[in-house]
Amino acid sequence: MIIGIESSCDESAIAIFDEDSGVVFEKISSQVNLHTEYGGVVPELASREHVKNFIPLLKDLKNFGISGAKLIAVTREPGLPGCINIGLAVARALSLILRLPVREINHLHGHLFSPFIPIHAHAPQSFFSNLKEYLPHLGLLVSGGNTILFEVSEDLATVTIAETQDDAAGEAFDKGAKLLGLPYPGGHLIERLARLGNAKKYQFPRAFLNKSDMKFSFSGLKTSLRYFLEKFEGSFASHINDICASYQEAIVDTLSIKVSHALGKHSFYKSIGISGGVSNNDTLREKISTLAAKFGKKFVFPLRHHTGDNAAMIAFAAYVYGNFSNDYRR
Repeated sequence: MIIGIESSCDESAIAIFDEDSGVVFEKISSQVNLHTEYGGVVPELASREHVKNFIPLLKDLKNFGISGAKLIAVTREPGLPGCINIGLAVARALSLILRLPVREINHLHGHLFSPFIPIHAHAPQSFFSNLKEYLPHLGLLVSGGNTILFEVSEDLATVTIAETQDDAAGEAFDKGAKLLGLPYPGGHLIERLARLGNAKKYQFPRAFLNKSDMKFSFSGLKTSLRYFLEKFEGSFASHINDICASYQEAIVDTLSIKVSHALGKHSFYKSIGISGGVSNNDTLREKISTLAAKFGKKFVFPLRHHTGDNAAMIAFAAYVYGNFSNDYRR
């Protein structure tokens, strides 16, 4: 059993992963209502809330029972420094009390391996033999803070294939929503309105379309939406469904085009996965699933409640790496 702790941004989370049973306990305390007033996460407020939120979470953990725990896994980086330090302090305190070792896990690797949690749940005893059928793996991590295309080799070494040069895809969704007058966080609201709109009605730019440009960029897209709205004749309220659909299409296209370039360039990938908060977007899931089928690759994705920041993925990443290597810092 591995205790997982996550606090990289505004989610305070604790979980227990058991190698025989999977995720047996998990709790998340969200701060979204607090930060909605400011239109985004305020780091100082987030750090203070973590201090308060971890107290009831630890009580829940104690009530569940942790006598079988062998390891504490905690997010090390990247994230908001003050928030991460709270999680590290909680992990180290637990380590002293329970006399357990602490392993620091890269937050991005937690997301990267989250699509494999359902595969473990399906067949825990044969997980590592089954995992070989998915490696080498191409993973697309899309969230509010990161947009990265990873390659994962047979020995779980990770290489960045492409990453954003400016804004992340999730940030483009949320900032686009703000321009449209939608409340924070607005990414899911854009998706909801987009279902009712015509994605071909308006044209928004896609950056770095050439195969040689393995990078993402969304700042220009966000700026184009601002200029589009400023020049829009009359009120855009009655056209918001079409605007959302077209704007979302530009983001999803940008992501899927780069995935297609990577799959076309290297035939050795056995699977493609998506993770992070934006992987909840059904349009993106459908596009990447279609690409996986086109190139004959397995498609994996996390459970909906494991797409955002959570402690289960941190504990799971420690479990996966622990069976391959003692190097948890890769």
